[in-house]
Amino acid sequence: MTDDTRPAIHDNVAAHRFEMIVDRHAAVATYAIDGNTITFIHTVVPEALRGRGIARELVEFALASVRERGLKVVPKCEVFEAYMRKHPETHDLLADPALFDAPDQSR
Repeated sequence: MTDDTRPAIHDNVAAHRFEMIVDRHAAVATYAIDGNTITFIHTVVPEALRGRGIARELVEFALASVRERGLKVVPKCEVFEAYMRKHPETHDLLADPALFDAPDQSR
């Protein structure tokens, strides 16, 4: 079930974060950009908003934006890393294509 009244996610470029304000709480995914690489550093969803799929929405929105902009991703944030690991369709966005290779494989 989707909520058509869900607030929009936007890229707050000045603050280096994707954000969604819900019920006066800010859920954010912070990043740093260096050239054509975006590093996702940390994602925060306040306790009051957890369990609503907001972190997933932030990740999906941010990755769609990254794809549109032609950037590559370094997922230092565990939320982005876990999402991307589970979704092979996002692996083409990785700055290091071997990131999710099995540990015993040589690079």
